[in-house]
Amino acid sequence: MADAELRERGGFLPNNAQASTSYGAESVVVPRIEIVQTAKERKDWEKRQQQQQQQQQQEEHHSRRLQMEAQHELHDGLSFPQYMLAGSVAGMVEHMAMFPVDLVKTRMQMLESAGGFRHRGVYRAFFSIVKKEGPLGLYRGIGAMGLGAGPAHAVYFSVYETVKQKLGGNRVGHHPLLHATAGACATVASDAVFTPMDVVKQRLQLRRSPYRGVLDCIQRILKEEGVHAFYKSYPTTVVMNIPFTAVHFAAYEAGKKILGELYPEYASEEHLAIHLTAGGAAGALASAVTTPLDVIKTRLQCQGVCGAERYTSGSVKEAARRIIKQEGPAALLGGLRARVLFHTPAAAICWSTYEAAKQFLQKWNEEHRPFNA
Repeated sequence: MADAELRERGGFLPNNAQASTSYGAESVVVPRIEIVQTAKERKDWEKRQQQQQQQQQQEEHHSRRLQMEAQHELHDGLSFPQYMLAGSVAGMVEHMAMFPVDLVKTRMQMLESAGGFRHRGVYRAFFSIVKKEGPLGLYRGIGAMGLGAGPAHAVYFSVYETVKQKLGGNRVGHHPLLHATAGACATVASDAVFTPMDVVKQRLQLRRSPYRGVLDCIQRILKEEGVHAFYKSYPTTVVMNIPFTAVHFAAYEAGKKILGELYPEYASEEHLAIHLTAGGAAGALASAVTTPLDVIKTRLQCQGVCGAERYTSGSVKEAARRIIKQEGPAALLGGLRARVLFHTPAAAICWSTYEAAKQFLQKWNEEHRPFNA
């Protein structure tokens, strides 16, 4: 082993050993004392080597931990359960805040003889409820909404984020088709969770509703109509919500990116105003387009209650045909203004709350991640 290499590695030679240095053909003998390490130098070198090994082991452990966590995280650094939590919070805030408008919309979509309204104006209907039933009348059925909105939106957003990433919707650029597809998958899953409570909610929202509360409504539906009554409108709900969610998510993602390009100073942090604007616009567009299907869904969910007409099947075509024949095509646009007034702020509230919850969870992950650099 060369002397220089031995010295670099911290090796020792006997004190009486000599090191040779070659200059051309001649060789000059140098006393070994120039490269001999003291015991203290040797100890310091070993300590440095030990520290380097420990640091390398920590880095390897940190890298393995990050890889393991990445297997359970999506593109924003959140896990599937964390997306469920953020979605649940967003859904609860949205539906609780906008429930009075939803109640007005439900009554405007039903015939007056079946617990609906003769009023065609949102504001007249709103103040009519307050005058005749008091302010609490605007919150009939909110218990059912509370039970259904949280779990349904947990499924809704977590499925959407997962499918969007799998399809490549998080790549740079605009991908409206991928976002629409991810939204459609999300609504199929979430509607299976939410539809039963939506049935209960809408029946409680009717004027002169025969049910005393959520539990009474559930028990009587099970006893009088069977379990299938909770899902009779599910096909219609899915048929309505697939285009609604496809338009909604595609418009939101596109609007968010366009606004980020127009206002680059907010793009990096995705300012609250961007979520409010993009979400509100997406909700307005999607709700207006799908109003006829929402009318049909309401009729199917409330059939037989307060004298409402019954339908022999859950067919969308049959229900639409009968509504048009008996009430005219305009009946399919019942509650259009109330629906848009509901979904515009509702979507803005939902998206801004969801994104805020995501940011909170991202910061929490960063603060509690082990060996965080």
